[in-house]
Amino acid sequence: MKSVSISEVCRLLGTSRQRYYRGVWGERRSRRRATETVVLVQSVRKEMPRIGGRKLYHILGRELARIGVGRDRLFDILRANHMLILPPRSYHVTTNSRHRFHKYKNLVAGMTVTRPEQVWVSDITYVGNRSSHLYLALVTDAYSKKIVGYDLSESLGAEGAIRAIKMAHANRRYPEEELIHHSDRGIQYCSDEYQKLLRRYKIIPSMTESYDPYANAVAERVNGILKQEFLLEELNLPFDMMKKAVRESVDIYNNRRPHCSCGYNTPQWTHGQRNIQIRTYAKKITARVPLL
Repeated sequence: MKSVSISEVCRLLGTSRQRYYRGVWGERRSRRRATETVVLVQSVRKEMPRIGGRKLYHILGRELARIGVGRDRLFDILRANHMLILPPRSYHVTTNSRHRFHKYKNLVAGMTVTRPEQVWVSDITYVGNRSSHLYLALVTDAYSKKIVGYDLSESLGAEGAIRAIKMAHANRRYPEEELIHHSDRGIQYCSDEYQKLLRRYKIIPSMTESYDPYANAVAERVNGILKQEFLLEELNLPFDMMKKAVRESVDIYNNRRPHCSCGYNTPQWTHGQRNIQIRTYAKKITARVPLL
């Protein structure tokens, strides 16, 4: 059977050899860029397994520019390699607001947060899986999104929340500034011991007055980041190893992960200044809620 040359094939297809080879070389370059991009993304996701595309583009901007990959092409490569992140929806009830303790008014509704340690938000979330019932208490700065205190516990009692607020107070950077502590109306935060600590630390209590999750949106969002991006909700580890995983995740979250609302800076960096105006989004007719 007689072989057909590339020139003859190109002539039959109405194109030139130069155009044909440009197409072949272009396809090879595209595959090479896609392969390099996947390797770069995988290097970041070793520490932040479910970090999204926008933050990947921010972290890898220089490397991607070097190989000629822009934001749209990055998303195309992620999509083609099934690497786009679709956040799972899950909800575990950790709040018991039917108790005898005093509930405080919401002092942050309508407030625009303009500096670090103006408002701390606290919440308790479920981590682990069905065979490992663990609860993570967090205290987060509403301006910088820095996790300033945390504690992992095997109980939903007030002890974990108390250890978290003690850590936050020990790490306080601006003790002379007025500070509001905002939480849900759970028994952990209304308990006498917890409120006694807030009075000792001269921190003003504030609480949600509805069951709308947007009423404590910063705390809910940080919960989701740790559980979904860092896979804390899926880990099946002994308690001591889970504590280590939480500690490492919080460290990466505070010092490595960029935030949209902080101008794609890290929480740790944002906590050390007060010049950035935090971006917000609106939900229904509720107060302005910071983006993450």
